[in-house]
Amino acid sequence: MTLIRPREAELLEAATRLFRERGFHATSMQDLAEALGMNRGSLYHYIAAKDDLLWAIVSGALERLDARVRPILTAEACGAERLRAAIGEHLRFAASDGDELSLLQVELRSLPAERRKELVGRRDAYEALWRAAVEDGIREGDLRPVDIRLATIAILSACNWFTQWYRPDGPRTVDEIAAVFDDLFMSGLGAGPGLAAGPAPAAGGETDGRP
Repeated sequence: MTLIRPREAELLEAATRLFRERGFHATSMQDLAEALGMNRGSLYHYIAAKDDLLWAIVSGALERLDARVRPILTAEACGAERLRAAIGEHLRFAASDGDELSLLQVELRSLPAERRKELVGRRDAYEALWRAAVEDGIREGDLRPVDIRLATIAILSACNWFTQWYRPDGPRTVDEIAAVFDDLFMSGLGAGPGLAAGPAPAAGGETDGRP
């Protein structure tokens, strides 16, 4: 769904808020209509089904996140430097688009099968960029040998859970939190004897806390 008209943008904003507060399935078309001061039937001038709203929210969120972080993860820099910069940018996106990123995490299964499959593929491609940075950091000697997939999941899970507790009026800024995350993860990955990497499991799955 292409959102162009102001009323469509208002609908998307209301849906994002209500889906985050109540959940996708617990939010009715009537709820959306009331939030906008419209008749329920008028909503169908803008969307064919409630699924379209969820798809627009989560697909758009992943597209914007990828656009901001991908250039960092594919830059001509060492793996450890790319990881540090990517953690900060992912957190800044989570601060500005927290509701949308949260829905991408918790409402993925609410999408129809084909759309869910497409989004999982795009999400996995995004995660692969992080795995490549970890792998490069190990190869370059800046990071210790670890299970690359699990290390990536740990970093992204922490960055995504940020949406559940971050408050703009809290005691730390996003950049300050990013610096703490950098120190925790990069110190952990870059020091000590390391854990056995073990065999690499198959890619995919929807239960890893990823974006």
